[in-house]
Amino acid sequence: MDFGIAVATSADSWKVAQRAEEQGFKEVWFYDTQMLSADCFVAMGAAAVKTEKIRLGTGVLVPSNRIAPVAANAFASLNSLAPGRIDFGVGTGFTARRAMGLGAIKLAEMEEYIRVVYGLLEEETVMADVDGATRKIRFLNPDLGLINTKDPIPLHVSAYGPRSRRLTAKLGAGWLYFAGDVGTGVAALDAMKEAWAEVGHGKDDLSATAFVLGCVLDDGEPYDSERAMAQAGPRAAVILHRAADEAMMGLPNSSGIPPESRDAILSYVEKAKEFTPEDARYLMNHRGHLLFVKPEERQFVTAELIRDTSFTATEAELKKRVGDLRDAGYTQFTIQLTPGEEDAIEDWVRIKSAFA
Repeated sequence: MDFGIAVATSADSWKVAQRAEEQGFKEVWFYDTQMLSADCFVAMGAAAVKTEKIRLGTGVLVPSNRIAPVAANAFASLNSLAPGRIDFGVGTGFTARRAMGLGAIKLAEMEEYIRVVYGLLEEETVMADVDGATRKIRFLNPDLGLINTKDPIPLHVSAYGPRSRRLTAKLGAGWLYFAGDVGTGVAALDAMKEAWAEVGHGKDDLSATAFVLGCVLDDGEPYDSERAMAQAGPRAAVILHRAADEAMMGLPNSSGIPPESRDAILSYVEKAKEFTPEDARYLMNHRGHLLFVKPEERQFVTAELIRDTSFTATEAELKKRVGDLRDAGYTQFTIQLTPGEEDAIEDWVRIKSAFA
């Protein structure tokens, strides 16, 4: 099992990438959430010239937010700076779209987007919809050396439901999954393996990455300590945001409501109904999403919610949990570092060292 780092992208995320490379991490994933963090391609470009070995991936790009020819050009440009070290992570959109009050795009739209991006990267002339008209497009000067279309850029798809898992298998892509606990993480992987096998892929060919937030607790440290709140609290708050989206906008809530935290979650939903502006409550609801716990939600991010939705535990327990994911078949364990908590990478180095 490899270990990766995920970052809520900033222009100087190269510093984290450089540090992760020094500590033996294999990958850094840059979030593509335009209304919440910095541009992933700007940050990846800086990281590409500041590192030598570590892989750099979009985690994940959302097709509706950047047209396919522009994305293909960005990947090919990055590939010139870090040949063979770039990964294309893509999804239908949760964070990046809900921050604008939108639901996910259709799977068919994502599949078409992927087709166009890879057609261009393979120097094909592709038929693509641009400004509502279908046109032939291609890279016109790939031979000038301004971009790199030669080194491969692997595809990774964020997939949670049966249809998206089948598409991941159809495309032969790597699989990305945000895990809150071992049980649901293993169950999701088993479902992905079934979809993978149905199209004839070998069981050992699946690349499966588990994204998590969490905190390596000291013995006796509570789940809602200041450190745990900063490092893992934002993952717990996602449950609040999803529940509020469902109640206020009718958007699907794939997380459900953990029974032990039901009262806290429903109380947050009632508070969210008072957010302003009235016609865009999603702006306040998603402020700080996966970055920090905002004051308006602090009382609802309980110790129980952090415990149940994140990889927050003692070092010994976390090594066991990560080992369970490895044994189930996950090939990469990726921990997100929250802004201001980058030094937590040293705690996770201790976990990683158990799997060397």
